[in-house]
Amino acid sequence: MSLTSHLQELRRRHQALAEKVEAAQRAPGADDLAIAEMKKQKLRLKEEITRLAAE
Repeated sequence: MSLTSHLQELRRRHQALAEKVEAAQRAPGADDLAIAEMKKQKLRLKEEITRLAAE
């Protein structure tokens, strides 16, 4: 997998997680721990994207 396609996949996964977090936050009775975990995953993806884009 090339760096460009890998970055595209990471960005796609980051966007999908962002949408899941937003939907979960709007849902009544949302699981705060699950939302926090999704946010951590999203942050890890963003850090990986930033690191790879800087290379």
